[in-house]
Amino acid sequence: MAEQATEHMSVTAPPERCFAVVADIEKYPQWAADIKEVAIHERDTESRPLLVTFRAAAFGRSTSYTLAYDYADAPHELAWRLTKGDITTMLDGSYVFDAAGSGTDITYHLEVELRVPIPGFIKMRAQSRIMTTALRDLKARVESIT
Repeated sequence: MAEQATEHMSVTAPPERCFAVVADIEKYPQWAADIKEVAIHERDTESRPLLVTFRAAAFGRSTSYTLAYDYADAPHELAWRLTKGDITTMLDGSYVFDAAGSGTDITYHLEVELRVPIPGFIKMRAQSRIMTTALRDLKARVESIT
């Protein structure tokens, strides 16, 4: 059964800048702590990554997974779904960017299902790390760009 989590964070940057940072997938290894390598396999007509393989740190080891990106609601939302994973059978999610005063409220949603059963407390710790790191690193990156 898939685990779902949603987190929110506010950043002092416009939604367009937030979207631009998350859509620039090739640069994830520069700012997303657990992402070690990115390989773009397919792009859309606007040259945005559609099919991307990641190598990331997870559970004290390296994991690989391929995501298909959906830009249908861009620049308000960037969504993805897992097409292939070595330890995951589901890794679907989205970033949603809502203008809030002079900044942006970001909602990060993730659904994860692993191939092997893992004790609940380890799942919760891993989920918390993924969510916190994703938003913390994104906030730092977005707010560092002027």
